[in-house]
Amino acid sequence: MIGASIKIKGEITGDENLQIDGQVEGQVNLNNHDLTIGDSGTVNADLNAKTIKIHGSVNGDIKGSEMVVVSKSGKVLGNIVAPRVTLEDGAQFKGSIDMSPDTQNPSNANKAPAKAPAAENVAPLDKSGDQVSAG
Repeated sequence: MIGASIKIKGEITGDENLQIDGQVEGQVNLNNHDLTIGDSGTVNADLNAKTIKIHGSVNGDIKGSEMVVVSKSGKVLGNIVAPRVTLEDGAQFKGSIDMSPDTQNPSNANKAPAKAPAAENVAPLDKSGDQVSAG
């Protein structure tokens, strides 16, 4: 647990669950464990954990391998990537949410080719850019 009067700058990694009630700047990586941002927690960092619960304030991108929950007292400014996301009534959130099944490689989620709309019944243009009447 990081207490309310503790301030940390840098990278936090670990192999156990963590609760942050103080201030953290940098990055938090708890790949296979739970991370809780308490009511008094203020985090300016990217977060990566199995389950992330936010009751305080987070400014940064959030990646949960199982679930992310933003409680009614939680405030998030950043993007969330997780297979399950819960925003409780009253939660403040600004960013994007990606709940695609491929959370391990979110860059592939946006690589689907877009289809151009079919041009049906459109008259061709002449050299001046005016439409030529068909008929």
